[in-house]
Amino acid sequence: MPEAIILVVFPFCMLFAAISDILSMTIANRVSIVLIGAFAVAAPLAGMDWSVYGMHFLAAGLVLMATFAMFALGGMGGGDAKLLAATSLWMGFGIHLIEYLVISAFVGGILTILILLYRNSPISVFAGRAEFMRRIGDQKEGIPYGVALGIGGLVVFPETSLMSWALERLTAL
Repeated sequence: MPEAIILVVFPFCMLFAAISDILSMTIANRVSIVLIGAFAVAAPLAGMDWSVYGMHFLAAGLVLMATFAMFALGGMGGGDAKLLAATSLWMGFGIHLIEYLVISAFVGGILTILILLYRNSPISVFAGRAEFMRRIGDQKEGIPYGVALGIGGLVVFPETSLMSWALERLTAL
């Protein structure tokens, strides 16, 4: 059971957040809630030590405080801030969290450059029929950073201790 939660919930939530952010420029609160709930259930069932479990929550709390400050200053969307914190819960303190943040920032930078180029190109004028392309082309809209967070999470997740545990359990069957 925890293997299924680990192997399905996190990747699904990352994909859902990325797709919904690019299509609607929103990330539903339920994505972050599902990520937090799934981790809260799966990690102890996977045998995660309680001190490590607490450190994962501490990492998520610190990331939430930082992203909330960025949101308050207008530098980040609320859905992005919550998703970043919920994803950090799965990464925990350590190299995986740093990798996740660096990869997401790098992908986000590339995404931002591409969207800004698109917004300033004649192509964006012809995107009138596709609502999400019109929204992406709108200078007043933000950047769908959930795409970068989803990609960063999916790249780093296979290296995490929970994923390693789930794969070991499946290969032992």
